[in-house]
Amino acid sequence: MLYAILKTLHLLSIILWIGGMAFVLFFLRPALGTLQPPARVTLMRDVLRRFFGAVSAAIIIVLVSGLWMMGQFASGGAAASGVHMPMSWMVMATLGLLMMAIFGHIRFVLYKRLQRAVEGSDWPAGGAALSAIRVWVLANLFIGLVIIVVLMLV
Repeated sequence: MLYAILKTLHLLSIILWIGGMAFVLFFLRPALGTLQPPARVTLMRDVLRRFFGAVSAAIIIVLVSGLWMMGQFASGGAAASGVHMPMSWMVMATLGLLMMAIFGHIRFVLYKRLQRAVEGSDWPAGGAALSAIRVWVLANLFIGLVIIVVLMLV
């Protein structure tokens, strides 16, 4: 029962993270093109602050639940009987850690630049920070989709 709960929380957290990235990149960002830079950059800062808070919680859930599930597998009879961790799990874990590192860069470096730009009303710098964030979010979305494809093919 605990395994099922943790797996559900794991999947829901991943859905929130990947779905949120797709929403911001493909729906919210293009729709904001009609706004003037002060409104657009300020709104994105506010939206990203909320989204990054949710992603931070999702990352903790994904990390804890994923490690617990892998630990249960490793400590169970599977390891004793010679069954090894599925390669897809190793790919998922490695790429997931890469995604977390990229998120850390986005959240603690690029988003800080965005915050400073908004606080200083430096709209060109805010636009540059949003451009850099977009590139890294797109990279993370791609990695997340690769993980999903790998898991679906095995």
